[in-house]
Amino acid sequence: MWGVSAPGWFLIASIAGLAFTLNALRPRRRPVFLLGFSFFSAWLTTELAVFHLAWQIVATAAFVAAGALDSWPGYVGLALTGASWIGLAWIVRVSLGTGAVMDAALGAIATTLASDAPNGEAHASATVSWARVLLPSPRRPGVTKIRNLAYVDDGDRRHRLDIYAPKRPDGEPRASATGAIATPAPSATANGEAHASATGRTGAPVLLQIHGGAWMIGAKEQQGLPLMYQFAQHGWICVAINYRLSPRATWPDHLLDCKRALAWVKEHIGEYGGDPDRIVVTGGSAGGHLTAMLGLTANDARFQPGFESVDTSVRAFVPMYAVYDFTDRDGIRGRRDPLRRSLERHIVKLMRDDHLSDFDLASPMSHVRDGVPPCFVVHGELDTLAPVEEARSFVGLLRAVSTEPVAYAELPGTHHAFDVFPSIRSLQAVDRIERFAAWAVNRGAVNRGAVNRSSDGTSAERSADGAGVRANDPTTTARTEPSPARPA
Repeated sequence: MWGVSAPGWFLIASIAGLAFTLNALRPRRRPVFLLGFSFFSAWLTTELAVFHLAWQIVATAAFVAAGALDSWPGYVGLALTGASWIGLAWIVRVSLGTGAVMDAALGAIATTLASDAPNGEAHASATVSWARVLLPSPRRPGVTKIRNLAYVDDGDRRHRLDIYAPKRPDGEPRASATGAIATPAPSATANGEAHASATGRTGAPVLLQIHGGAWMIGAKEQQGLPLMYQFAQHGWICVAINYRLSPRATWPDHLLDCKRALAWVKEHIGEYGGDPDRIVVTGGSAGGHLTAMLGLTANDARFQPGFESVDTSVRAFVPMYAVYDFTDRDGIRGRRDPLRRSLERHIVKLMRDDHLSDFDLASPMSHVRDGVPPCFVVHGELDTLAPVEEARSFVGLLRAVSTEPVAYAELPGTHHAFDVFPSIRSLQAVDRIERFAAWAVNRGAVNRGAVNRSSDGTSAERSADGAGVRANDPTTTARTEPSPARPA
């Protein structure tokens, strides 16, 4: 075809296959104009490595049957394909070690949870479900979904949320991951009765999921699905929220919406079987940034205009592959930073050099303090969109001041958005995040003391049971120890 022989086509296909594998193993952040392509190809190759290996084997067999080894280009192609297979096999092997890395990061939590989670429902799986890897649908049986509830009554589609909850046959109470027996929730309205019968429980822990998308794209239906379906199947009430997006929205609109959604959850989640006092928040990328801000700025009046008195504290927060610094205070991103350009033009809509304090106020690194809830930071070693060095710095800063556990898992060979669909890596990660979340909601009253506000409006909470936590702090870091905190 087109004057190219079978050996020639095989060589071309082999070069392409090896290029994808090498990019997955060693992605590059420069040049900037190739960053998007490099990320997407590396992400899909890494999380679908088994499928890449399979199609390369099938393609090689087809080429050989067509005479690809009739001349020297075919043998060169075969050698390149063999190198690609070795690389893909290595990617699979590293992925299989995700659970061990995260177990090490959780440290003492991983062992104490055996007694905290009855019936083993919050225990991490010992093996990967290959059926779920080969048929990567995030959906799980026994989960019901309630769509498009408004958390702000203004008609804006971005002010809506979905609820994922466990189904339960009537009359068959089921023990949740917290040990509580699910019973139908009382309701005052027909709508409420439908919801109560759908969830069939009361007092369940709550997971709040915030989607990512560079603060400009994304939706509640698109991310965190493997996490929410598994949590819901194990007895949690999961809430996925939309929030206003830039360029229409201007920071801090995004955070204000997340806090409004959290306020709605606090007030209404009991109608759907959830416990408003046991909420864990999570999200990835921009959603991870917002997750960190929610965890660090609970009850901060500057981010709660019109609802300053509403309690916006949570039991724990789990930011994944998040952005922690809008100011690039450590010089990690460099001069030609696409994030800075996006923030200045579309999100904050101010020039950073002229309004550094605004960028600083939007940075989780600037809000680290004592009195925040337990945190589990998860980040990929090879993330090209949210540099891992920033996560290390954030963890170092938070550990230096927090009396609550700050666990950090740096996942080897892992890129951005690794948890979007079921994969060898994401299934293990979801198990460990569930373990941490179950520990957080079961450990007793945390961060429920008085909130002290400083003159600038910031809040400083003290843990009700935080004394002496550092002595038994289960914050072992897997893979890489964060850099020490920057001096003030």
